[in-house]
Amino acid sequence: MKLPDGPKSSPTMQLIRWIADPLAFLDSCAERYGDTFTLNLRNFEPLVFLSHPQAIQEIFTADPKLFDSGRGNKIVKPLVGENSLLLLDGARHAAQRRLMMPPFHGERMHSYSQLMCEIAEQVASQWNVGKPICIRAQMQEITLQVIVQTVFGLREGVRYQQLIPLLSAMLNMTDSPLSSSLLFFRFLQKDLGAWSPWGRFVGRRQQIYELLQAEIDERRERSQLQGNDVLTLMMSARDELGQPMTDAELKDELMTLLFAGHETTATALAWAFYWIHQRPSIYQKLVQELDSLGENPEPIAIAKLPYLTAVCQETLRIYPVIFFAFPRVTKAPMQVMGRQYDTNTTLFPCIYLTHHREDIYPEPNQFKPERFLDRQFSPYEYLPFGGSNRRCVGFALAQMEMKLVLASILSRYQLTLADTKPVKPQRRGFTVSPEGGVRMMVIGQRSPSERVSVGTASTSTQ
Repeated sequence: MKLPDGPKSSPTMQLIRWIADPLAFLDSCAERYGDTFTLNLRNFEPLVFLSHPQAIQEIFTADPKLFDSGRGNKIVKPLVGENSLLLLDGARHAAQRRLMMPPFHGERMHSYSQLMCEIAEQVASQWNVGKPICIRAQMQEITLQVIVQTVFGLREGVRYQQLIPLLSAMLNMTDSPLSSSLLFFRFLQKDLGAWSPWGRFVGRRQQIYELLQAEIDERRERSQLQGNDVLTLMMSARDELGQPMTDAELKDELMTLLFAGHETTATALAWAFYWIHQRPSIYQKLVQELDSLGENPEPIAIAKLPYLTAVCQETLRIYPVIFFAFPRVTKAPMQVMGRQYDTNTTLFPCIYLTHHREDIYPEPNQFKPERFLDRQFSPYEYLPFGGSNRRCVGFALAQMEMKLVLASILSRYQLTLADTKPVKPQRRGFTVSPEGGVRMMVIGQRSPSERVSVGTASTSTQ
């Protein structure tokens, strides 16, 4: 069966464009080929990109047994290991997903809210008035501390002090399109020792795995697992046969959470700070809404603020950090919007292109939080966390963290963009991040009569 049309350039050239400027590449393809097109990237099977909500609905509502997604994610295996939820399919994926869901929802999730506020305030308290900061780096410091503390319950100690810089250094190895090439070109993935990029990557990954194993071993030596951190909950979980997760499974899932759980949120927060301060009217409206809660608001009240919610939603619409949903590899012939696809066709629901459809989002390149106050979008029109059984397990936690970090900082500090030039999206590993990290400057603290003190009254959520 003939696949949809797509660029005629060589697979190597298409891969270079995909790495160098993926959003511009997608825009040009959509403009020329429409809602559905095929990319042929070197080292990959042909990839069919779809952006029509009906196509996405048909894929997301189809029986998950019709697809494999894990084998479409093999590119992330060097980062998260073969036991990662991202790479699993079928019954094993379903079972592992069930084990991982509880820590990220309900009361357990809300118990992390105080921690998020405290960490945001602690990091921001180190900023100096009049001195520029890279907001993305600052947000990564916050989200990295949050994920390490929520996953492990670690707040201090040698292991904590070792883990934080190792994770940060490993992520920063792919902080530009050029360095991201390491993930896409197999010939670059040669371990030639500490002097080679891949050798350094492998070495840091091994150090992180050794720290994870040491933490697991220490927990197993205890007579009883205690605490509400994610590792404790995962070690206590049992599948339908009463079996716990193995050490290998635990380490790979921890690696997945550590990277997926903070890199994406840090980037989303950096974009949010950029958009909020690029348009003064948005900043004023948002701060006014925060102030309306009065002194010492509960985090749950902050999370329910409509304009803050709309700002976060629009941030994730205009530049979704992960710009496509997980691939679906067909296990049998199937139709999508009347087009027949053979077995082993890789279907890519494209979040970015769906979020930029003029028929759904007029003036899609404009940042307009109001669009989320005016109407509710279907999960096939707005899908920043993917969908169906492959939706991000931590989506609720990520949304809450975005809101609480923004509220904690904006209620206390006045910031301004250090550069008024528009910020462009740039590939950072598997994500799209603001080029240059968004340079900002603290111009003052809000006076006690103006500001909101966030998180200090949240003991009832513990």
